Amino acid sequence: MILDTFGMFDAVAALPEQLTVAADAAEAALPGLALPAHDDIANIVVLGMGVAGQAGDVVLEVAGPLMSVPVVVHRGYGVPNFVDPSTLVVAISFDGDTEETVEGALNAIDDGARLLAISRGGRLAELATSSGGAHITVEPDAPTERAALGALAVPALLALDRVGFFPGGRAWIDAAVEQTSRRRDALITEDNLARRLARRLGRAFPIVYGGNGLGGLAAERWKTQFNDNAKVAAFANQVPELTHNEVCGWGQDGDVTRQVFQLFLLRHDFEHPQVSARLEVVDEILDEVVGAVHTVAAEGDGMLAQLLDLVLIGDFTSLHAAAEQGVDPGPVPAVADIEGRVGAR
Repeated sequence: MILDTFGMFDAVAALPEQLTVAADAAEAALPGLALPAHDDIANIVVLGMGVAGQAGDVVLEVAGPLMSVPVVVHRGYGVPNFVDPSTLVVAISFDGDTEETVEGALNAIDDGARLLAISRGGRLAELATSSGGAHITVEPDAPTERAALGALAVPALLALDRVGFFPGGRAWIDAAVEQTSRRRDALITEDNLARRLARRLGRAFPIVYGGNGLGGLAAERWKTQFNDNAKVAAFANQVPELTHNEVCGWGQDGDVTRQVFQLFLLRHDFEHPQVSARLEVVDEILDEVVGAVHTVAAEGDGMLAQLLDLVLIGDFTSLHAAAEQGVDPGPVPAVADIEGRVGAR
């Protein structure tokens, strides 16, 4: 029997429905919100930590390449110094009370920026209302923030569609729903890709590489899900950057690294040709120094669909890795301990 007190397997399997519910709710809410006009926005800053920060990176990697203004994802306290009245600040937090994001939203208001808050409520909702900004409620009843990536990212994407920066946003979301539905149906069978990957990983430490952009973001997601769900040390990086430094660290001690590390290579159809070539060379080099190389290829129509396809495979793989070791994927006591100890100071 699998130990899963939070119902994480069911929550991850509900990603396609989560995307649809979030899109429907956002589309219903957006016409009544006070959003700035397209021509009044010179830049966009997305605030978020943890999974909310990953939601910001979804915006950056999926909508950013189509946009005429720069997008910056800020993970930490405060806001960048360039924030001013021409900035749209999108503050994302699952419960609305993330310490770093609330401080950033306060600083953004002081700088005269327009605030769009995305949360279940909390302090962010209050700040958006009191400052004349806008707030979109996170709808799905996810058991924890890490199971709500779609619910956090979709409202931001549709808000950008609403102000003219991400045209056709709902169509790309619908394509992601179609692909994640297909993938989910394959991953809930008895003998599925994620379970096989987790069993092959065993007690080794996962290293996850992808191409910069979508692959790099997916690699970070896999890494953090291994951390949170399986409670295992994991590492992530992206090409081409790692081919200028990290690859040098694989030059010796192969007798040790082969025993403790396995590599996951995340591939998608939107890689730069030279990134693809570098990933293939990395595969050849690391085949000699890690216990196994697992290549996982994204499917789906469009960048969002392929990104969330990789995300879904990684989420399930981390859950099966937890199950293989008898670990409950839900609670994260280390995070709660840090928050409690910092809050007490």
